[in-house]
Amino acid sequence: MKLVEPPSCSSFSSIVFIGQNHRGQWIAQEQNGLYGGLFVSRAQAIKYALFENGQHPETIIELPREIELDMSKHPDVSQRAA
Repeated sequence: MKLVEPPSCSSFSSIVFIGQNHRGQWIAQEQNGLYGGLFVSRAQAIKYALFENGQHPETIIELPREIELDMSKHPDVSQRAA
């Protein structure tokens, strides 16, 4: 019998927040600022998030409030080493 780990125990996958900014544009941004982008549709934001996080839809969180793309963060790159 093969044991399968739940998604939270698998290899590194980061949480990605998606939502709309004050102009109605869609934002996708990794929680630590490792990556992010501005998109014209929710579908494109999700597609980007899935591509960047290794196809882990369970780690994408859609926020009900406005968010803004913050590219000023200085991510801790040591977290990505695996």
